[in-house]
Amino acid sequence: EYEVTPLGDVIAFKKGAKHPINRVMFDAHMDEVGFIITYITEEGFLRFATVGGIDNRVIQGKPVVVGKNKVYGIISSKPIHLIDRDHRDDPIKAADLSIDIGCRNREEAEGLVSVGDRVSFDSPFVRFGDGFLKSKALDDRAGCAMLLAMIREELPCDCCFSFTVQEEVGCFGGKTAAYTLRPDIAIAVETTTAGDLAGVPEEKKVCRLGNGPVVSFMDRGTIYTYDLYKRVRALADAHNIPNQTKEAVCGGNESRSLMTAAGGSEVLAISIPSRYLHSPACVADEKDIENTLELLRLLPEALAL
Repeated sequence: EYEVTPLGDVIAFKKGAKHPINRVMFDAHMDEVGFIITYITEEGFLRFATVGGIDNRVIQGKPVVVGKNKVYGIISSKPIHLIDRDHRDDPIKAADLSIDIGCRNREEAEGLVSVGDRVSFDSPFVRFGDGFLKSKALDDRAGCAMLLAMIREELPCDCCFSFTVQEEVGCFGGKTAAYTLRPDIAIAVETTTAGDLAGVPEEKKVCRLGNGPVVSFMDRGTIYTYDLYKRVRALADAHNIPNQTKEAVCGGNESRSLMTAAGGSEVLAISIPSRYLHSPACVADEKDIENTLELLRLLPEALAL
């Protein structure tokens, strides 16, 4: 059974073999970081604002699609040859950039797009290297894929699932979904920043691709239920599922809303490590995705019964 809430969340109930003691909710968000059109210039360029946390340094020269008709565009940038040498290292501001959709004037552009149109990166899904995946919006398409896989399977007990909106701008969808479902235990199924890159000190890498799902103890929005954290890591170890923790207090996700809605709930985040989050080219390891799903499959019986 499922319903779409007025805010846009998709809330689903899947009947399992038994009625649970604890009501367990699995949550993943559907929205992604992007842009919104704020103004159309006389020359036909589109001014925009960012939606969600985007590093301005990753957006110059990137292809995008605008509006429901997916009008193709490029985020324009001044060629380096035209930038004074003294200013080449200045911070990039989104307010100084524009989107080029190939129009010659405002009238032509207004025939294709409107102020308020949404904009997303245009970046295809690619498999590369030794089991690596690259795509835009793995945050949190990967989490949504985990939930869909569980819904398609037979479950040991009844479970609730929420596919939420507006996580990237304030975790609003998670709050309304949890208020509706009133879970005892809520699991945010997410991606999280992997800093296992050249030149990054070991203590700053946070988590690493290939080391399995990331079980967090704290981030900037949530102090997770510590007993739940220990139980789930022990469960993974008992079933020989590689797992790791988030070795930094940074970022955040829907858990901050899940734990405070209505009467509150115990919360945990289980995340797939991903490089280059909130960019056009997020990268994950397919083995981590498989191991994350394997761990999630154990949780209904372990936590609900």
